[in-house]
Formats: sequence, C-alpha cells, structure tokens
Amino acid sequence: MTDHIVRATAAQEHIRAFAVDSTDTVAKARELHMTFPVVTAALGRLLSAGAMMGSMMKGDKDLITLTVKGDGPVGSITVTADSHGNVKGFPANPAVDIPVREDPASGAQKLDVGGAIGKGMLTVSMDLGLKEPYNGQVELQTGEIGEDLAYYFTVSEQTPSAVALGVMIDKDSSVLHSGGFIIQLMPDASEEVIAALEASLAELEPVTTLMERGLGPEDILRLVLGDLDLVITETKPIRFYCNCSRERISLALATLSTADLESIIADGEDIEVKCHFCNSAYTFSTEELQAILEQRINASTEETD
Repeated sequence: MTDHIVRATAAQEHIRAFAVDSTDTVAKARELHMTFPVVTAALGRLLSAGAMMGSMMKGDKDLITLTVKGDGPVGSITVTADSHGNVKGFPANPAVDIPVREDPASGAQKLDVGGAIGKGMLTVSMDLGLKEPYNGQVELQTGEIGEDLAYYFTVSEQTPSAVALGVMIDKDSSVLHSGGFIIQLMPDASEEVIAALEASLAELEPVTTLMERGLGPEDILRLVLGDLDLVITETKPIRFYCNCSRERISLALATLSTADLESIIADGEDIEVKCHFCNSAYTFSTEELQAILEQRINASTEETD
C-alpha cells in the first residue's frame, strides 16, 4: 500500500492513536531538497509528525505548521500539513554531514538528528480559520523530534502522548522506510489503562525495525494496542504536495513595497523566485513586474477614491 495514515481508538476511546507510513513522501522530499542522510532523517520525522497532526484537524481548510529551530548545523526545518493528507516541508540547510552516534541502549550506530538540530525551540502553529492562528512553543528537549513533540503535547495541550518517529536510510542515502505513531491518553483514562499502555510501549522495537520486518501502520497499532480493544476508524492516503503556483508567487510579489518593486524593475533583469517547499522556480520578466506594480498602484488609487 502507498503512504497512508491510520486513525484509531482503544480502551473504549480512552486512547486515541495515529500511525503513518511516509516512506514515499520522505523519499520525495529527499529528492526535491537533495538532503544529506541526517537531514533526510530529521525532515522525514517532522513530515511524519506533521501528516499525523494534520489528520487530527477537522476543517477542510485547516493547516498546521511545525517549525524546529535549533543552534545545530541544520538551522531549522519547517513542515506544513492539511487535513487531507497533504504535507510539505524544507530544511534551512540540506547539506549537513556530521558523525553518527552510538545508541546507549542498543549500541547501534545511528544518525545524530539531535546533534544536527541542536538546542532551540519547537513551534506549532494551527490555522483553523479564526482571526489569529493558535501558536504553541516549547523548548527542544533532545532535538530528536519525537521526544520534543511528546513534550509539546504534554505541556501545551495537556495531553500525555507517546510519539515514535523513524527514518531508515540505505547505504546509497535513499529512504528505505519512514513512519511513526502518536498515541494519546484522554483525560479520563484509568490507571490500569495507563499501566498497560506503558508496559506495551516499553517492549516495543523502533518503528523502522518493525517496518523492516514488514509491519505497516495498522500492524504497529495492533502490536501496541491490540490488548486494549483497538478500533481502527479511518485510513487515509498521504503525499508530499506543494500548492505553489505562478499565480501565488505573483500575489506574493504584489505584497512587496512599491519602492522594492521599482528597484527590481530598474535593474532591467528577469528575476527568478523559488518556492522553499518544493524548489520550483518561477521567472518573471521586467514587463510582468511592471504589470504587477501598475495593478497594485491602480488598486491603491481605487481604495482612496
């Protein structure tokens, strides 16, 4: 099956859960941004989380944006997702190459995502169609993204959550597997349910290890929540999708100040504008820029009449 998200409940709806296979989505992001392995892993984890958090929203036009900004060499990573399974993202610096680290638990060599991100902040912005978006911000705990999001859910949304995210990279730097899950306790969850969930999670192997064994999102949720009356409520495809267009870029150029537009036009050269999310390039001639400027001036004149 292609990339998809599974939504579920367990323990008579005292638990809600989300799991995702984002392998093709992350492979697409790697291809577009030409990311080095550690950046692929970091971006992939945030894309998986963004897709799942997007599926938590209910409105057709709702959007969620996750930004991880640290003092490590990656700088920042931004991911935006909607409620329809569309997700996109980009790193500030795609070409980061740092030594691997040894996992203290298993002794295995792992990509040092935390080292690439460093210390900083995680920001979650939700545009729910209100006058102002909701913004939540927490300090990064490890820079490994999963732990940071679990901390965000607990502190900013008062929802105790387990978040597991993983990206497995092949020797040729391609994406073998990418996915994750978010499991959340509802306020009225009993101590018995909490204890059972904690015991199940304690025995769980890493997400990418499970995926390497052939398990999909549904299987992973059954593994974690199968003894807690798991009910899968929805399965939805996801994809890397950017809605940039020439028209959107033109509208963005129209927001520049008159002085800035006049300065660009005076240079007499075509300009190229690139979309951060997908690297698509759009070229505008001086004539097109002049038309944008004139349209802006005419609109301003009409408003003052």
